[in-house]
Amino acid sequence: MLTRAQSARIRELLRDKRARNAEGAFIIEGAKPVCDVLLHHPASVQSLVLAAEYERRESHQQRALRESLNIPSFRSSSRIFSAFSNLETPQGILAVVKQPRWNQEMLFGQSRLFGLYGEQLQDPANVGAIIRTAAALNIDALWLTPESADIYNPKVVRASAGAVLSLPIFIVEDVASLTKKGVVLFAAEAAEGQTVSIETIRTIPKRMIVAVGNESRGLSLHTIKQVACRFTIPLSRHIESLNVAATAAIALHYLRRLDAED
Repeated sequence: MLTRAQSARIRELLRDKRARNAEGAFIIEGAKPVCDVLLHHPASVQSLVLAAEYERRESHQQRALRESLNIPSFRSSSRIFSAFSNLETPQGILAVVKQPRWNQEMLFGQSRLFGLYGEQLQDPANVGAIIRTAAALNIDALWLTPESADIYNPKVVRASAGAVLSLPIFIVEDVASLTKKGVVLFAAEAAEGQTVSIETIRTIPKRMIVAVGNESRGLSLHTIKQVACRFTIPLSRHIESLNVAATAAIALHYLRRLDAED
Protein backbone atom coordinates (compact mmCIF):
# COMPACT_ATOMS: atom_id res chain seq x y z
CA MET A 1 0.00 0.00 0.00
CA LEU A 2 1.02 3.57 -0.62
CA THR A 3 2.49 5.12 2.51
CA ARG A 4 1.73 8.59 3.88
CA ALA A 5 5.23 9.77 2.94
CA GLN A 6 4.82 8.49 -0.62
CA SER A 7 1.45 10.23 -0.89
CA ALA A 8 3.02 13.50 0.24
CA ARG A 9 5.79 13.12 -2.34
CA ILE A 10 3.30 12.62 -5.17
CA ARG A 11 1.32 15.68 -4.11
CA GLU A 12 4.51 17.75 -4.14
CA LEU A 13 5.51 16.48 -7.58
CA LEU A 14 2.08 17.38 -8.91
CA ARG A 15 1.89 20.86 -7.40
CA ASP A 16 5.40 22.20 -6.91
CA LYS A 17 7.89 22.96 -9.69
CA ARG A 18 10.71 23.25 -7.14
CA ALA A 19 10.00 19.73 -5.87
CA ARG A 20 9.99 18.37 -9.43
CA ASN A 21 13.32 20.04 -10.19
CA ALA A 22 14.88 18.96 -6.89
CA GLU A 23 13.93 15.33 -7.43
CA GLY A 24 14.34 15.29 -11.20
CA ALA A 25 10.94 13.61 -11.49
CA PHE A 26 7.38 14.32 -12.56
CA ILE A 27 3.98 12.62 -12.79
CA ILE A 28 2.20 11.10 -15.79
CA GLU A 29 -1.44 10.20 -15.15
CA GLY A 30 -4.00 8.17 -17.09
CA ALA A 31 -4.23 4.68 -18.56
CA LYS A 32 -3.04 5.43 -22.11
CA PRO A 33 -0.25 7.89 -21.18
CA VAL A 34 1.11 5.50 -18.55
CA CYS A 35 0.94 2.50 -20.90
CA ASP A 36 2.73 4.56 -23.57
CA VAL A 37 5.57 5.47 -21.23
CA LEU A 38 5.84 1.85 -20.05
CA LEU A 39 6.06 0.73 -23.67
CA HIS A 40 8.43 3.38 -25.04
CA HIS A 41 10.38 4.69 -22.01
CA PRO A 42 10.27 1.93 -19.37
CA ALA A 43 13.67 2.84 -17.91
CA SER A 44 12.34 6.30 -17.04
CA VAL A 45 9.55 5.00 -14.79
CA GLN A 46 10.45 5.01 -11.09
CA SER A 47 7.17 3.69 -9.71
CA LEU A 48 3.45 3.24 -10.35
CA VAL A 49 0.41 4.02 -8.22
CA LEU A 50 -2.82 2.13 -8.89
CA ALA A 51 -6.29 2.44 -7.43
CA ALA A 52 -8.35 -0.70 -6.94
CA GLU A 53 -10.89 0.18 -9.63
CA TYR A 54 -8.13 0.50 -12.25
CA GLU A 55 -6.88 -3.02 -11.53
CA ARG A 56 -10.41 -4.34 -11.99
CA ARG A 57 -10.68 -2.68 -15.41
CA GLU A 58 -7.11 -3.27 -16.56
CA SER A 59 -6.84 -5.30 -19.76
CA HIS A 60 -4.78 -8.45 -19.95
CA GLN A 61 -2.28 -6.71 -22.28
CA GLN A 62 -1.90 -3.75 -19.92
CA ARG A 63 -1.34 -5.98 -16.92
CA ALA A 64 1.13 -8.18 -18.79
CA LEU A 65 3.14 -5.12 -19.85
CA ARG A 66 3.16 -3.66 -16.36
CA GLU A 67 4.11 -6.89 -14.63
CA SER A 68 6.82 -7.76 -17.16
CA LEU A 69 8.82 -4.66 -16.22
CA ASN A 70 9.05 -5.28 -12.48
CA ILE A 71 8.54 -1.60 -11.70
CA PRO A 72 7.62 -0.92 -8.05
CA SER A 73 3.83 -0.58 -7.82
CA PHE A 74 1.79 0.79 -4.94
CA ARG A 75 -1.92 0.50 -4.27
CA SER A 76 -4.05 3.40 -3.07
CA SER A 77 -7.67 3.85 -2.12
CA SER A 78 -9.99 5.56 -4.60
CA ARG A 79 -10.39 8.48 -2.19
CA ILE A 80 -6.65 9.12 -1.94
CA PHE A 81 -6.10 8.70 -5.68
CA SER A 82 -8.92 11.17 -6.47
CA ALA A 83 -7.16 13.71 -4.25
CA PHE A 84 -4.06 13.36 -6.42
CA SER A 85 -5.77 13.48 -9.77
CA ASN A 86 -5.99 16.47 -12.10
CA LEU A 87 -8.56 14.69 -14.27
CA GLU A 88 -12.32 15.23 -14.03
CA THR A 89 -12.72 11.46 -14.11
CA PRO A 90 -9.61 9.84 -12.57
CA GLN A 91 -8.58 6.61 -14.30
CA GLY A 92 -6.79 5.22 -11.26
CA ILE A 93 -3.19 4.97 -12.47
CA LEU A 94 -0.19 7.28 -12.47
CA ALA A 95 3.55 6.94 -12.92
CA VAL A 96 6.43 8.73 -11.24
CA VAL A 97 8.88 9.38 -14.07
CA LYS A 98 12.47 10.60 -14.24
CA GLN A 99 13.05 13.85 -16.11
CA PRO A 100 15.12 13.23 -19.26
CA ARG A 101 18.54 14.79 -19.73
CA TRP A 102 19.70 16.04 -23.13
CA ASN A 103 23.07 17.10 -24.54
CA GLN A 104 22.71 20.61 -25.93
CA GLU A 105 26.31 20.83 -27.15
CA MET A 106 25.84 17.69 -29.23
CA LEU A 107 22.88 19.34 -30.96
CA PHE A 108 24.86 22.49 -31.69
CA GLY A 109 27.64 20.34 -33.11
CA GLN A 110 25.36 19.06 -35.89
CA SER A 111 25.85 20.40 -39.41
CA ARG A 112 22.06 20.73 -39.72
CA LEU A 113 19.73 21.96 -37.02
CA PHE A 114 16.03 22.82 -37.11
CA GLY A 115 14.59 23.93 -33.79
CA LEU A 116 11.96 26.05 -32.08
CA TYR A 117 12.32 28.87 -29.55
CA GLY A 118 9.39 29.90 -27.34
CA GLU A 119 9.55 33.20 -25.44
CA GLN A 120 7.45 33.56 -22.28
CA LEU A 121 4.85 30.99 -23.34
CA GLN A 122 2.72 30.95 -20.20
CA ASP A 123 -0.32 28.85 -21.08
CA PRO A 124 0.33 25.18 -20.12
CA ALA A 125 -2.03 23.95 -22.85
CA ASN A 126 -0.09 25.89 -25.49
CA VAL A 127 3.28 24.67 -24.26
CA GLY A 128 2.06 21.07 -24.18
CA ALA A 129 0.58 21.30 -27.66
CA ILE A 130 3.79 22.84 -29.02
CA ILE A 131 5.89 20.05 -27.48
CA ARG A 132 3.61 17.42 -29.01
CA THR A 133 3.72 19.07 -32.45
CA ALA A 134 7.49 19.57 -32.40
CA ALA A 135 8.04 15.92 -31.46
CA ALA A 136 5.61 14.73 -34.14
CA LEU A 137 7.38 16.78 -36.82
CA ASN A 138 10.85 15.54 -35.79
CA ILE A 139 12.06 18.95 -34.74
CA ASP A 140 15.55 18.70 -33.25
CA ALA A 141 14.84 20.61 -30.03
CA LEU A 142 12.74 23.21 -28.24
CA TRP A 143 14.17 26.11 -26.26
CA LEU A 144 11.99 27.98 -23.76
CA THR A 145 12.60 31.01 -21.57
CA PRO A 146 12.34 30.55 -17.77
CA GLU A 147 9.07 32.51 -17.65
CA SER A 148 7.34 29.87 -19.75
CA ALA A 149 5.06 27.25 -18.21
CA ASP A 150 6.98 24.43 -16.56
CA ILE A 151 7.26 21.56 -19.03
CA TYR A 152 6.61 19.06 -16.21
CA ASN A 153 3.47 20.78 -14.99
CA PRO A 154 0.71 18.10 -15.12
CA LYS A 155 -1.32 20.19 -17.59
CA VAL A 156 1.67 20.52 -19.92
CA VAL A 157 2.50 16.81 -19.64
CA ARG A 158 -1.10 15.88 -20.45
CA ALA A 159 -1.31 18.26 -23.44
CA SER A 160 2.02 16.98 -24.77
CA ALA A 161 0.74 13.37 -24.77
CA GLY A 162 3.99 12.29 -23.14
CA ALA A 163 6.22 13.93 -25.78
CA VAL A 164 8.21 15.64 -22.99
CA LEU A 165 10.17 12.37 -22.84
CA SER A 166 11.10 12.25 -26.52
CA LEU A 167 11.78 15.90 -27.47
CA PRO A 168 14.99 17.59 -26.27
CA ILE A 169 13.88 20.70 -24.36
CA PHE A 170 16.17 23.34 -22.87
CA ILE A 171 15.65 26.47 -20.78
CA VAL A 172 17.57 29.54 -21.97
CA GLU A 173 17.70 33.01 -20.43
CA ASP A 174 18.33 34.80 -23.71
CA VAL A 175 17.98 33.99 -27.39
CA ALA A 176 21.50 35.39 -27.87
CA SER A 177 22.86 32.16 -26.40
CA LEU A 178 21.42 30.43 -29.48
CA THR A 179 22.48 32.90 -32.17
CA LYS A 180 26.03 32.87 -30.75
CA LYS A 181 26.18 29.21 -31.77
CA GLY A 182 25.84 30.16 -35.42
CA VAL A 183 22.11 29.46 -35.61
CA VAL A 184 19.91 31.66 -37.83
CA LEU A 185 16.69 32.91 -36.26
CA PHE A 186 13.37 33.11 -38.13
CA ALA A 187 10.42 34.71 -36.31
CA ALA A 188 6.69 34.14 -36.67
CA GLU A 189 4.76 37.36 -36.11
CA ALA A 190 1.13 38.39 -36.35
CA ALA A 191 1.80 41.99 -37.41
CA GLU A 192 2.64 43.00 -40.94
CA GLY A 193 5.18 45.70 -41.80
CA GLN A 194 8.73 44.42 -41.98
CA THR A 195 7.55 40.85 -42.42
CA VAL A 196 7.18 38.57 -45.42
CA SER A 197 4.54 35.95 -46.06
CA ILE A 198 5.76 32.48 -45.09
CA GLU A 199 4.65 31.36 -48.55
CA THR A 200 7.43 33.45 -50.15
CA ILE A 201 10.18 31.58 -48.27
CA ARG A 202 11.68 28.99 -50.60
CA THR A 203 14.83 27.83 -48.80
CA ILE A 204 16.01 27.77 -45.20
CA PRO A 205 19.45 27.92 -43.55
CA LYS A 206 21.08 24.61 -42.63
CA ARG A 207 21.04 25.64 -38.97
CA MET A 208 17.95 27.57 -37.99
CA ILE A 209 15.48 28.09 -35.17
CA VAL A 210 11.91 29.35 -35.49
CA ALA A 211 10.90 31.81 -32.76
CA VAL A 212 7.38 32.31 -31.41
CA GLY A 213 6.41 34.76 -28.69
CA ASN A 214 4.15 35.31 -25.74
CA GLU A 215 0.43 34.67 -26.26
CA SER A 216 -0.52 38.36 -25.94
CA ARG A 217 2.68 40.37 -26.41
CA GLY A 218 4.53 38.35 -29.05
CA LEU A 219 8.31 38.48 -29.22
CA SER A 220 10.35 41.06 -27.35
CA LEU A 221 12.17 43.82 -29.24
CA HIS A 222 15.46 42.36 -27.97
CA THR A 223 14.69 39.07 -29.73
CA ILE A 224 13.35 40.69 -32.90
CA LYS A 225 16.64 42.60 -33.32
CA GLN A 226 18.45 39.26 -33.66
CA VAL A 227 16.09 37.79 -36.23
CA ALA A 228 17.22 37.23 -39.83
CA CYS A 229 13.71 36.71 -41.24
CA ARG A 230 10.34 37.85 -39.86
CA PHE A 231 7.35 36.15 -41.45
CA THR A 232 3.57 36.02 -41.14
CA ILE A 233 1.05 33.31 -41.94
CA PRO A 234 -1.62 34.59 -44.37
CA LEU A 235 -5.07 34.60 -42.74
CA SER A 236 -8.65 35.34 -43.68
CA ARG A 237 -9.46 39.05 -43.45
CA HIS A 238 -11.85 38.25 -40.59
CA ILE A 239 -9.16 36.66 -38.39
CA GLU A 240 -6.48 38.85 -36.80
CA SER A 241 -4.13 36.18 -35.46
CA LEU A 242 -3.66 32.51 -34.61
CA ASN A 243 -3.12 30.80 -31.30
CA VAL A 244 0.65 30.45 -30.71
CA ALA A 245 0.45 26.64 -30.78
CA ALA A 246 -1.30 26.76 -34.18
CA THR A 247 1.25 29.28 -35.45
CA ALA A 248 4.11 27.03 -34.40
CA ALA A 249 2.50 23.97 -36.00
CA ILE A 250 1.93 25.66 -39.37
CA ALA A 251 5.35 27.32 -39.44
CA LEU A 252 7.25 24.17 -38.50
CA HIS A 253 5.34 22.02 -40.99
CA TYR A 254 5.88 24.46 -43.87
CA LEU A 255 9.51 25.33 -43.21
CA ARG A 256 10.55 21.77 -42.39
CA ARG A 257 9.66 20.71 -45.93
CA LEU A 258 11.91 23.29 -47.63
CA ASP A 259 15.39 22.62 -48.94
CA ALA A 260 18.29 23.90 -46.89
CA GLU A 261 20.69 26.39 -48.48
CA ASP A 262 24.08 25.15 -49.61
